[in-house]
Amino acid sequence: MLKGYWIIRIDVNKQEQFKTYAEAAVKALKKYDAQFLIRAGRFEIPEGTNRARNSVVEFPSYQAALDCYNSPEYQQAIKLRLPAATADIVIIEGYDGV
Repeated sequence: MLKGYWIIRIDVNKQEQFKTYAEAAVKALKKYDAQFLIRAGRFEIPEGTNRARNSVVEFPSYQAALDCYNSPEYQQAIKLRLPAATADIVIIEGYDGV
């Protein structure tokens, strides 16, 4: 089974409120056995556009990545994020090397 990933690009405009979202989101991520592979580290943009923060979250499967995003827990977290940040989230299936 291929893993699933969230690729997240985000601009935060209300840091304190964003912290509330992050706490709620982490609870949903833990429920679906997700782990951050990349979390807002240093980066360069040699081409294209960017946002201030970038993260990659790994899930045990693509279905788990979808289920987490659509879960009541994460949907509630989104409501906390919307007034605090603008995000682009891509849910993508992993690659098995073939």
